[in-house]
Amino acid sequence: MKKISLFLLLLFPVSLLAYTGQILQSFKTPGNYPAGLTWDGQHLWISDFQSDKIYEMDTQGKVLRTIASPAYYPVGLAFDGKYLWNADSKGLIPQGDEYHRGKIFKIDPKTGNILKTLDAPTPSPSGLAWDGHYLWCVDNLHHKLIQFDPEDGTTIKEFRSPAFSPTGLTFDGKYLWVADRRTDQIYRVDPSDGMVILITDAPGPYARDLCWDGKSLWNVDFETQKVYHLKVDHEKYIRFHPSREKIIYHHQTLNFGPDKLLRMDVQIALPENRVSQQLDGPFKYSPGLKDIATDQFGQKTAHFVWTNLAPGEKKVATVTYQITTYDVRWFIYPEDVGTEAEIPQKIKQNYLRDAAKYDIHDTVITHAVKRAVGNETNLYWKMRKIFNYVIAHLYYQRVGGWNTAPTVLSRGNGSCSEYSFVFIAMCRAAGIPARYVGTIANRGDKRSIDDVFHRWVEVYLPHYGWIPVDPSGGDQSSPAAQAAHIGFVANRFVITTQSAGGSSTMGWNYNSNEYYKAQPKTNVAVDYYGEWVQQQ
Repeated sequence: MKKISLFLLLLFPVSLLAYTGQILQSFKTPGNYPAGLTWDGQHLWISDFQSDKIYEMDTQGKVLRTIASPAYYPVGLAFDGKYLWNADSKGLIPQGDEYHRGKIFKIDPKTGNILKTLDAPTPSPSGLAWDGHYLWCVDNLHHKLIQFDPEDGTTIKEFRSPAFSPTGLTFDGKYLWVADRRTDQIYRVDPSDGMVILITDAPGPYARDLCWDGKSLWNVDFETQKVYHLKVDHEKYIRFHPSREKIIYHHQTLNFGPDKLLRMDVQIALPENRVSQQLDGPFKYSPGLKDIATDQFGQKTAHFVWTNLAPGEKKVATVTYQITTYDVRWFIYPEDVGTEAEIPQKIKQNYLRDAAKYDIHDTVITHAVKRAVGNETNLYWKMRKIFNYVIAHLYYQRVGGWNTAPTVLSRGNGSCSEYSFVFIAMCRAAGIPARYVGTIANRGDKRSIDDVFHRWVEVYLPHYGWIPVDPSGGDQSSPAAQAAHIGFVANRFVITTQSAGGSSTMGWNYNSNEYYKAQPKTNVAVDYYGEWVQQQ
């Protein structure tokens, strides 16, 4: 998402392009080796590690004045309302078999005089931030965020950085923002525990540092040698990277005999238009279509029927369609999420109810919800706490079958479907409407076959609507990788099915389902897969 093309501007409403991370303006840095960035309430300050200078600049890029940095390798900058703070990450100067510890300097911005020197809480400090009481720094080598006391450098707390190469840091009055040069992303982070709340792409290929001006972000990029002014907008989502595909879903029935297959009913789920996908024409059906069915949740399926299949006889049902898929990223601000009272009654009726695979009143589920959620009332944070609980108590393993949520949680492992059942059960027990979606996935080639498929969850958050959450995909070690599976859909998926569970046509299956009646000695084999063909 580095650049938004003219094609996208024409394709989507402008409102959908007013997104967090959008570039408002940019200008060249005063030096060629920019590293630190901060805001003093009126102006920007930029450190350069080659010139060892700190530049005061206006918001149009004009240098107002320059002071010498006390650091050998000046990187992160912060402003505490009166004084500048500058991190020295060298830090990396060899001292025998060890490295010299990094330093933090307190600087009078009027005179450039050093007022205090601290040993950094890490040998390799990078970005700095001031939260009103304490300083923060990122440790690029050890992948940490560290809060420390500006009086003596004592560490207050530390936790893992969102990804593996954090470089920049700022504080917006409530949350931290962290830039990572390896992922080329910027993360909004909860300072209490390091949880990533929001992800946006960095404007350049080497995001070095960040600052907050009270309304928006600024980012300095080392590779482009530019300062970027970035919008922070409460737009719900942006979609990008359109991909045009031809999808053919195959469902094959073969009667091995020796008796007769009296009747086979096949239901193939029909995808609908969504934020992440747009149908480009009508569906095409192979012979055998009886009708288009609709279940109690509004899911449409192509209903095929065959009767009296003799031993050795085979029938194939196919549904073909053209579709454009998109990457979609939601920008969720927890403070903007509505309350339980704002959930529509129909959504509550369909997506808070119990069902066989969920068993939400089982003590395994109720106790897990109590431990995970505690006294939290915000729907977003309840969802995130349940997400964290699920990935902490399950590991991915396809063991066959789809067991109930209490069984899966007690066992401690499961497939994507079983992760989904547990997550839905806990969300519903906590008052969060939840459903699952089933998909066909592109497996990485211009033409590919998918016979594994993937299922994840959507939760309903007032003011945002249905938000994708993939608990099995998000069961990863880094905070950024976990958050990447909340509020994001990739263009390699076509969502065919959405269900509360226990569909009148699809049962607990997705993509397709079948029912049959046969004579006693009949062996019936069923096979199904999705075929992707990328269109030019």
